Amino acid sequence: MPASFQPVRGMRDLIGDEAQAFTAIIGRARQIAEYYGFCEVIVPHVEPLELLSAKSGEEIRQRMFIFKDLGERQVALRPEFTASIARLVTTALRNEPKPLRLFSSGTVYRYDEPQKGRYREFWQSNFELMGSARPEADAEIVLLTNGLMASLGLEGYAFKVGHIGVIRGILCQDEVDEKAQNAILQKMDKKDYDAALKLVDSEKSRSMLEGLIAIKGDNWRETVDQMLAYVSEYPAAKLAVENLAEILGLVTESTNTTIRVDPAFARGLEYYTGMIFEIYVPQLDIALGGGGRYDRLIEVFGGEATPAVGCAHGIDRVAIALQTQNAVRIDKSVKRVAVIAITEALKVQALKIAQQLRLAGVAVEFEVMGRKMSKALEDADKRGADYAIIVGEREFKEGAVMLKDLANRQQSVVAIEQLAEKIKS
Repeated sequence: MPASFQPVRGMRDLIGDEAQAFTAIIGRARQIAEYYGFCEVIVPHVEPLELLSAKSGEEIRQRMFIFKDLGERQVALRPEFTASIARLVTTALRNEPKPLRLFSSGTVYRYDEPQKGRYREFWQSNFELMGSARPEADAEIVLLTNGLMASLGLEGYAFKVGHIGVIRGILCQDEVDEKAQNAILQKMDKKDYDAALKLVDSEKSRSMLEGLIAIKGDNWRETVDQMLAYVSEYPAAKLAVENLAEILGLVTESTNTTIRVDPAFARGLEYYTGMIFEIYVPQLDIALGGGGRYDRLIEVFGGEATPAVGCAHGIDRVAIALQTQNAVRIDKSVKRVAVIAITEALKVQALKIAQQLRLAGVAVEFEVMGRKMSKALEDADKRGADYAIIVGEREFKEGAVMLKDLANRQQSVVAIEQLAEKIKS
């Protein structure tokens, strides 16, 4: 047996403040879900391989954790949430009225090379809005992402936005088949534009993509105007640009946030059909989250034609961004107390007091090591307790205990029935 076990490469333990930070971010995402009318659903970590690989994209298919169960069925750990949510919509939720607003959170798995902000097990909050093809639905997904980032206290974040329909509109009109389109988009997602252009047989399409890549600008309206003029001979691409302009108009009229349009922007998942976006902070060169429209995924899984748009936020990366900006907020409003009985004879009474305080909303660590009072107080201080409650014979006979403020080293005798109120105040 090895002397000690370590986590599997690419997996990690979250302890103390780091775990609390993750919990706080997920809690805020859950709150945003409630504010925007999203219903929480919990889906399995393991799904049929056929489901997860249907429209995920070649790169993600190659990075899934795949295995056979005891029934010799091919299954995999979920690499993202959308396929599982789509399955849910075609089965248990198929008769529910539209739109469906669904929220989920938890861990997902991809066999990437581990590095800062990229792990093989990582956390996401996921939002899907299904049933509407209107630009208002796309705007809602961008706005809730903006609301989450703002509520967490992130500064200087910006949205990179594009529309997959622009690129596909050009390639479809020039009769580039879907398999080749997917390969081209995979390369463009990695900004490997030279490799992407080499996959384009049509000289006209290649020239059009080169032109899209060259369009730059900080003002999204000016960029969109350039795109409209550039794709004027491609009706489907032009409609995509007009759709993007309407979505961004709704977003920017509703909130003040930074939007940058990238005409050659692509994302790795094959199921996108419309607006796509990612969100960044200046301190990191990795996306904190992203999403987009996918109008044909539900049909792939046997459901009715259902337009949809969604997004996922990387909890690990958001936590790194908050730490980088010194903006991590951990709720310290719940007071933490150590309860110590001076003698063995008083431990039952001390435990009753601990239970009363817990029921009143006070966090209590009861002394379970049998230490002497001085050692128990020293330990409570090291653990960051706000107060120590010392249950002694003389005070207890009078219906009171000694309350010691560990921050300023002051102590006073407090009646047991007034203890919770005194600690909270």
